[in-house]
Amino acid sequence: MVKRSLQANVSGIHQAKRAFAVKGWTQENLAGEVNLRTRQPISRFFTGKPVDRHVFMEVCSILDLDWREVATNPPAEFPEFRGVSASELDDLVRQVRSQRHDTIQNQCGILQLLDISRPVSIDDIYVDVNILEDLTSHQWLEIAELQKLEPDKFDRVNFGNIDHSQMSGMLAVETYSRLRMLGKPGVGKTTFLKHLAIMCDQGKFAADRVPIFILLKDFAEESRDNDKLSLLDYLRQSFIASGVANPSTIETLLKANRVLLLLDGMDEVKNEDMTFVLKEVRKLTEKYHNNQFVVTCRTAAQTTQMLGFTDVEIAPFTQQQIDTFAHKWFTVFAKEQPTSSQPKSTQFIEQLDLPENWQFRQMVVTPLFLHLACWVFHAQGKFPTKRTEFYKQGLDLLLGKWDEVRGVERDEIYRGFLLPQKLRLYSQLASATFENGEYFFEKRVIEQYIGDYLRDLPETSSEPEELQRDSESVLKAIESQHGLLIERARGIFSFSYLAFQEYFMARNIVASHNLQPLDEALGGLVSHITDPHWHEIFLLTAAMLRSADSLMQLMKQQIDALVAEDPYLQEFLTWANQKRKTVIPETKEATARAFYLAMARTPNRAADFALACTLDQGMIFDTALDDLIDKCAIGLHPDRAHICSEALSNVLGMVVDAGFRKSLQQLQNQLPSSQDSQKRSQRWCQDHHHAWVEQLRKTVAKYRNTNHVWEFTPEQQQVLQRYYAANQLLVDCLNSNCEVTEAIRKEIESTLLLPQQELKNREWL
Repeated sequence: MVKRSLQANVSGIHQAKRAFAVKGWTQENLAGEVNLRTRQPISRFFTGKPVDRHVFMEVCSILDLDWREVATNPPAEFPEFRGVSASELDDLVRQVRSQRHDTIQNQCGILQLLDISRPVSIDDIYVDVNILEDLTSHQWLEIAELQKLEPDKFDRVNFGNIDHSQMSGMLAVETYSRLRMLGKPGVGKTTFLKHLAIMCDQGKFAADRVPIFILLKDFAEESRDNDKLSLLDYLRQSFIASGVANPSTIETLLKANRVLLLLDGMDEVKNEDMTFVLKEVRKLTEKYHNNQFVVTCRTAAQTTQMLGFTDVEIAPFTQQQIDTFAHKWFTVFAKEQPTSSQPKSTQFIEQLDLPENWQFRQMVVTPLFLHLACWVFHAQGKFPTKRTEFYKQGLDLLLGKWDEVRGVERDEIYRGFLLPQKLRLYSQLASATFENGEYFFEKRVIEQYIGDYLRDLPETSSEPEELQRDSESVLKAIESQHGLLIERARGIFSFSYLAFQEYFMARNIVASHNLQPLDEALGGLVSHITDPHWHEIFLLTAAMLRSADSLMQLMKQQIDALVAEDPYLQEFLTWANQKRKTVIPETKEATARAFYLAMARTPNRAADFALACTLDQGMIFDTALDDLIDKCAIGLHPDRAHICSEALSNVLGMVVDAGFRKSLQQLQNQLPSSQDSQKRSQRWCQDHHHAWVEQLRKTVAKYRNTNHVWEFTPEQQQVLQRYYAANQLLVDCLNSNCEVTEAIRKEIESTLLLPQQELKNREWL
């Protein structure tokens, strides 16, 4: 018969005494930890005398020892289950599941999404998650490696070109009996845990166990109000409240290894309760170690290892998971029918994949932001042109609303900060790092920036050591409470989304503009007009300004200055302007100049025509002529001759000028016909092709003046490319719904791409 008491062996006593010495406690302290009224059982434990086995096991758990190694002749099994058949335990599991079914459904069967007035069934919206077995913050990477990544080349939660092996969340739970699921805010930790509870309740997962879902913050609060209520007693109360009459049923199930215990939100427990909660979790999971346990916690809050638990991290959504979530979301909330000709979910995915929406695509890799994007798209039928409003809503979620709707009160390490002060801090951090070209920064560097901000606050200690401690605390709070800064690799941080770094950078510029003279505030920004990394900053700043007139004018001046000192480039701009006047005077002036600047480049690229197309899309004819010359300039052979003939026929359909039509018709007649022999056609190509193409060029130049040959140096090509891209940026800003007066808009549009002399002449008009 298995004894009710256990006693420590000689080796176990030595282990226990060493662990006890490390704790620095008295025997009275240890007795209190085990919830004993007297220290006598503790004294008996350390002298190798028999101790009630439950007390023995709890003492070992608190000292982080395996009770089987400490005990003399540890039992292989407990007497409670001798002679109890597996079928009897199965019956008990089914009975308890039935009694607790309503409780589990109420706790886990529905979700209340942000800004949605009604709950939704978890089965209607849940999407399977993947996990990373190697935590991203535990990588050993050099910061120089990360700085090489371009903004659009890395995922804004994890790295796009750094491979992490992934496995499904369900497989992870099946693989590890004690699992801690880590993740950043809004990645779906709680939803995953609720899904596990529902699956277990339905017998589709861990069919031989009873699911128990516990919010750890609720346990902490209940324990604080009830004189350190133990986790086991809390589970007993939970069972009784859900209709399980026998208070010992929970212990029976735990001892029989028939419990799936789901503990949610370790990061939501207040600091004052954390030590007690961790101790209770450790005691229960060690004492009943053969049950299954899953704990969730924000990545940045997992400062303490949990003995026997495997840490994994929830991965960002894949494209397939994004598609699945969107289809489910619009089916539930937009009442979308699967037979719809063009479902809104399909429109959402298609627009999300457009190049102009890549910033949204980088953010919607978590359920939180994907839900927000679906909600905005559902309301507007498109993604907002002003991304600042979307970013602001996302920040509202991270800075408080996400915790507020779930009733979470976090310890404010920087509790003296009001929201405007926090926003100012983030803006200064973004400015300091972005201006230095840093998307990734070492921990010591970001702590120095935080220290610089704290030093200017009243009542801040000037002692270096204390200031350093405060900086570390603030960084930890930003990381764990808000998820705005995250540890990408060991000791290397970044903003959780580059969009937030860009948003706060722009916000800092706007704040400076409101406090400083105009030129001083915006002059620094326009100096970056040729740097593509700053283009998003220009768009965000223009959207935030109460009036963007001054910014648009400064951008225009900076752009014109790029080519002002090069006579050949000025001649090029003059030609484009004259071409606009003489060839197609009815077209918008800037459109014409942009078109001919692009067409004169060698070689022609589709991207060079983007600005003209943005301004006006009516220049099909000259585009067709230019394309005609390109096609015909390719070495002719009999099999391709008909291509040039067809291209000429297409152009002839657009020609109005009789002389031009006649000249092109004559050129077409000179081409080999499909009736000619192979040999005759080949001879024509060899003897006449080059001269024929030159005649085509001269004809187009005579009637349209579009085939002017410009020879630019490599340096001039680079200047033109920067000049062109900067003008495209200026037009994008004008078209971004920023606040620009009609007079300024017309002035800028009418003077785009003009040479300096023409700009001076207009000043006197």
